[in-house]
Amino acid sequence: MRISILGAGLIGRVIARELASEEGAQVSVFDADPDALDRVARETHATILRTDLSRPGAVSDAVSDADCVVGALPGALGSTMLRSVIEAGKPIADISFSREDPLQFEALARERGSTAVVDCGVSPGLSNFFIGRAARDFNEVDEACIYVGGLPFARAWPFEYGIVFSVADVIEEYVRPARVMEEGKLVTRPALSEIERIEVPGIGTLEAFLTDGLRTLLRTVPARTMKEKTLRYPGHAGRIEILRETGFFEQSPLELRGGVRVAPRDVAEQLLARSWKLADDAEEFTYLKVTVTGRKLDRTLRTSFELLDRTHRATGTTSMARTTAFPCVVIARMLARGEYRDPGVRPLEMLAANREAAARFELGLTARGVRWTKESHEVEAT
Repeated sequence: MRISILGAGLIGRVIARELASEEGAQVSVFDADPDALDRVARETHATILRTDLSRPGAVSDAVSDADCVVGALPGALGSTMLRSVIEAGKPIADISFSREDPLQFEALARERGSTAVVDCGVSPGLSNFFIGRAARDFNEVDEACIYVGGLPFARAWPFEYGIVFSVADVIEEYVRPARVMEEGKLVTRPALSEIERIEVPGIGTLEAFLTDGLRTLLRTVPARTMKEKTLRYPGHAGRIEILRETGFFEQSPLELRGGVRVAPRDVAEQLLARSWKLADDAEEFTYLKVTVTGRKLDRTLRTSFELLDRTHRATGTTSMARTTAFPCVVIARMLARGEYRDPGVRPLEMLAANREAAARFELGLTARGVRWTKESHEVEAT
């Protein structure tokens, strides 16, 4: 099976390593960054090709002979890349989170025969799958709540955070208004708002705040109430809000002495990348909890999924890389082998409705050590 991986960053590198180890896999990795490609070359037998994927026609050329494509680009390139792959009629497993709604390409994907499994990371991704998995068993969904975060065990002031993927994409989470469902209505709330504290077994107290991660769920799952909250150590949101409200994340250039023009966000990205860099030997964890309340016949049920993953000591792979990359790896493998084909844009909550595909997906993840618990119980109707 021939697989083209678009992007050799922190997550793309893990995806390349996993897929290149598959028997019979011919993996090609495309990226403009020679250092990122060198790291892939040291860790895998994949073919590396230095390519500026923002150049018109570059994506089409990169995927022309692929049986399957993996999208692992920064969000700024994600939507354009997805459209190009779909236009080429190729199946794709995509983790390139972008502002644009991927469901806009549904008609095009059907027309071109492309099965586009989008947002197949941890959240969006596994969170969507869990909600779809629960919704499959309900007559209607009343409420769905997602709590998710990846953090280092060692807390270092001032941010007590460590980056495992694009700094630009993390900042985007902090500035993009969060879309949530409240009483059946779509509303927007500021990112970092509605802070609450939760207790995570084995970890301690974390703070949770709204972020814009529901994406396709807002259109595919008709829940009356639905929200995503990101988890950090207490105090993080307030510090980030100070930066945001002061203007550090603005993209309009400022003119400095000597006529130099600089966008504050460009400077913030460089400084935060340095501050948030994880040490090579740092251990971290990823926690995901999804709770879905719904009705089945005359009963109100609540189903909860809970995942706690840690740095894999043997390989040094971070939990966030594992829980983001491995869902994408499993989907790419299914697509390349023809084990899942359903032309259209298919986020994981839709794949979950297909019992055979859902079972393959779950087996593929557990085989790679990504495991979760599931509990269901009856609750009083409100």
